[in-house]
Amino acid sequence: IIQQINDLVGKPFNLWEAFKLKGVGSKRMIIDEVSPNLQAIVNRISDVNYGSLELRPKGVLIHIGKGLQRFTWVIPYYKLVIYKINGASIHADGKFVHFRPNKTYKENKVFFKKLLDQKINFDAQFSTIPYNE
Repeated sequence: IIQQINDLVGKPFNLWEAFKLKGVGSKRMIIDEVSPNLQAIVNRISDVNYGSLELRPKGVLIHIGKGLQRFTWVIPYYKLVIYKINGASIHADGKFVHFRPNKTYKENKVFFKKLLDQKINFDAQFSTIPYNE
């Protein structure tokens, strides 16, 4: 599984790269809502669900805890879509995770800017020449 993750989004940043980026992981945030096809990996009772994000060179990992288990959703940058609507909503492949706009979300604003910068830098590698008539 680790090899598949590394093939899809790259190996974890080394210590020097993580230091230059001023960290590659977000603080733990409260998950407000998930898409129906992700319902199985969150607590269904009234417990609070937490998630965190981890940057990789070619994508992002979303870690979600359910009891003693930990699930990871792997999203390459080319599939990643982020909406800032009453919190943050991360979408890919017809699935989504919405994070609650509370104190921990506000503490992660710098991390979300870093995530968007990484996505923009990744997408810039594959830019095409504009078509002009």
